[in-house]
Amino acid sequence: MPISQAGALNTTALIVPDLYVQIVPPQTLLLNGVPTNVMGVVGSASWGPVDQPMIVGSMGDYATGFGPVMPRQYDMGTVVAIGVQQGASNFRCVRVTDGTDTAASVSILGALTLTALYTGSLGNSLVATISTGSAANSWQVTIAMPGGTVEVFNNIVGTGAAFWAAVATAINNGTGPLRGASQLVTATAGTSSLAPSSGVFPFSSGTPGSDGATGLTSGMVVGQDVSPRSGMYALRGQGCSIVVLADLDDSTQWSVAVAFGLDEGCYMILAGPPGDTIANAVTTMQTAGIDSYAAKLMFGDWIWWYDQANGITRLVSPQGFAAGILANLSPEQSSLNKQLYGVVGSQKSGQAVAGSSSTYSTADLSVLLSAGIDVISNPQPGGAYWGVRGGHNTSSNSATNGDNYTRMTNYIADTLSAGMGAYVGQLVNATLFQNIRSTLLSFLNAMLGQKMLGSTDGSLPFAVVCDISNNPQSRTALGYVQADVQVQYQSINEKFIVNVEGGQTVQVSQQTLPQGTV
Repeated sequence: MPISQAGALNTTALIVPDLYVQIVPPQTLLLNGVPTNVMGVVGSASWGPVDQPMIVGSMGDYATGFGPVMPRQYDMGTVVAIGVQQGASNFRCVRVTDGTDTAASVSILGALTLTALYTGSLGNSLVATISTGSAANSWQVTIAMPGGTVEVFNNIVGTGAAFWAAVATAINNGTGPLRGASQLVTATAGTSSLAPSSGVFPFSSGTPGSDGATGLTSGMVVGQDVSPRSGMYALRGQGCSIVVLADLDDSTQWSVAVAFGLDEGCYMILAGPPGDTIANAVTTMQTAGIDSYAAKLMFGDWIWWYDQANGITRLVSPQGFAAGILANLSPEQSSLNKQLYGVVGSQKSGQAVAGSSSTYSTADLSVLLSAGIDVISNPQPGGAYWGVRGGHNTSSNSATNGDNYTRMTNYIADTLSAGMGAYVGQLVNATLFQNIRSTLLSFLNAMLGQKMLGSTDGSLPFAVVCDISNNPQSRTALGYVQADVQVQYQSINEKFIVNVEGGQTVQVSQQTLPQGTV
């Protein structure tokens, strides 16, 4: 009674009488949507791997992987901290440097050199301690970093140079399944035969580490799309729906960022330089060449934000706020009129503690939004709070210039790209057409059920065609199969008009509704 997978057995050429069981997979592939809350951030940090994406889910994760928030330009931690305040919780972080970054190191009795696992100034806070071990005639080495897990390498034995070699082996390779290699330092043993002695060896007394952030430029943040990829390009294939290049206000790099967004299906959040004027922003926008739904350009009215990590109120790019709220919204939603948190003020409006404020006029907003530039301001249509005022991308096409268009288009395209490839290599016949159509319709129906899709008149907002009408034999004979999908997105209420007729002579007519209706 052989058991085989469907398609593996030629059922027209069986000879032996027997029971043949074929495992037939489900005929309709079910699609699960890709995550839309993944926020890619590229910038500087004081610890962690360089040009390698790391998953971060909270500020605790960030501190462990990259160190504290640093009050400087291009700081990655600042963007993550602001995004977390808006509800974002799924980051892919890429650290970049100017190439001058160094790793901290310390020499222990001239017999062992410990070097921080990563470059950066956070390594200067490492402390190594040598003390007696738990077993008789053994020693223990402890590596600690403030706020991190203490690493203990116990019961190391030996004499002379052999002992220091054993210490290096323990740190670099671990001492067993419960104590693996160090995640903080690497060790190099010398040839000294000096006997060990108890002591504390702070890395601050050795060769200091540096961040490599002083000479960082916008081009370094963007990086290179060659192996090994660097900067922004290290986010390729990471599934980011939103990307922020920290403090990238250099308009000469915007078109490169937009091209990346189109390639990867992600929403690039850009910003103008701090203290920008409306006239200059419009001119810059016109010459930057980023008329595209793939980018959202925030006006250079930077935000006053209280930096809890450093205990100061400082000026930061609006990127983190816009990206954070978008990451916390379903893709059919707009950032328009959604409350932002942590905003103390802006360059135009000033800080609340100053006792004075300035707001954008309708004419100001009209010029900015007409040019494809969004802005964070207070008040919002819904009340006296800070929020994104337009909910637009940089496209000049009114049919594609909403946040919802960018995010819904990328969501649907990325989901189909991730799941529909299973049909490649299958036989072209009526069953294949039916399965493709069923898969697409089930996914779109799921979106409809979750109110991600809808229509004002209750009609079905999507259609799928995959049959002989768009797959003639002349095409399928060459190996082509085509599915045509139409999806109508829900519009965003941007201009809400309420007509009020009042006066002593107004004749009011009451509408009588059927019983039980509202």
